[in-house]
Amino acid sequence: MGQESAWKQASPVIPGRVLLEAIYRQLFDRYGPQHWWPAQTPFEVMVGAVLTQNTAWTNVERAIENLRRADLLDPAAISAVKQPALAEYLRPAGYFNVKAKRLQALSRFLLNRPGLEQLETAELRQQLLSIHGIGPETADDILLYAFRRPVFVIDAYTRRLFGRLGVMDEMASYEVLSRGFESALRPDAQLFNEYHALIVVHAKHICRSKPSCETCCLRQRCEYGGKRYSDG
Repeated sequence: MGQESAWKQASPVIPGRVLLEAIYRQLFDRYGPQHWWPAQTPFEVMVGAVLTQNTAWTNVERAIENLRRADLLDPAAISAVKQPALAEYLRPAGYFNVKAKRLQALSRFLLNRPGLEQLETAELRQQLLSIHGIGPETADDILLYAFRRPVFVIDAYTRRLFGRLGVMDEMASYEVLSRGFESALRPDAQLFNEYHALIVVHAKHICRSKPSCETCCLRQRCEYGGKRYSDG
């Protein structure tokens, strides 16, 4: 039995470190560094994390540009503006009334709690999860990309890719999957940043809902791709 097969059998939820690092290297060799998150400030990262819920990033960029032109990329400014006016700036991102409320809740939270960067990661995560509209994925986006904490973000792309590879139970809970990746890999915020970005770019361009398995750099280790081609 090979090393990778042994890891798959040992952990049906999360593969081991050697396999995860091998997948990372293949993705990195294929796509190179991604320089994520695309933002000018940590607060802009947080805004993007809220706005990207249930929409494409291109729509988020349009909404953020609206905020930038209105000089609203600041917690105090977002807190002060009337919610209907804020919602109009966010219209390109969809669910704009909901997201306006969430952005104001986040902004007021930040204004009322200075020194958040000094908190331990677990405590900071609990604080973020207490904000209206902030769930585990959004909180971890903020932790990883704005606060540079070593947390592994689990999104639909991660579930799809690793589920198809056959090395992860894609139906496991968010917490199980995220903490599983973190325990298997060394605690390195830069590694987690790059890994998540590579997963996203690969899932958007190759491992889509209808995948392009013939051009996939991971095809040789993929259960889904192997079965697809063996079935003709």
